[in-house]
Amino acid sequence: MAKKRIKTSKEIGAKIKRRRREIGISQEQLAETLGVTYQQVQRYENGMNKLNVENIQIIADALSVPVSYFFEPDKTLMIAGKITPYLTAEDKLLKHFRKITNNNYKNIVIQIARIAAKAD
Repeated sequence: MAKKRIKTSKEIGAKIKRRRREIGISQEQLAETLGVTYQQVQRYENGMNKLNVENIQIIADALSVPVSYFFEPDKTLMIAGKITPYLTAEDKLLKHFRKITNNNYKNIVIQIARIAAKAD
C-alpha cells in the first residue's frame, strides 16, 4: 500500500493565500474575520505556524471553502481565460461595500439592509 503524503503547513498556507486572493480580500480583512493580527495570517500563509483543527475550520469558513480544500491535491486547470471565483451573496455585498468611500453612501446601504432584513 502506498504511503499517503501529509500536507505541510507551507502547502496549506499557500492554499489559504491563493483562496484569499481569489475572493479579493486582504490579509488585514481576513485577520479581522478570524480575530487575529494580519501578522498571524502572514505566518499561516508562509507555513511558519501550524494550524490546528479548529483554526483550519474557522479559516475554511471565512474563505467559503470546505475543510477538504486544504488537503486535496492541486489540480492543474486547463481552462483558457480568467477564472471567476465563487462568491456567496454575502461575500459579494461585503466586497462592494468595502469599496464605498463616501460615508453617507455607506449609511444608506446599511439602512437599506436593515429595512430588507425586517421585511423577511
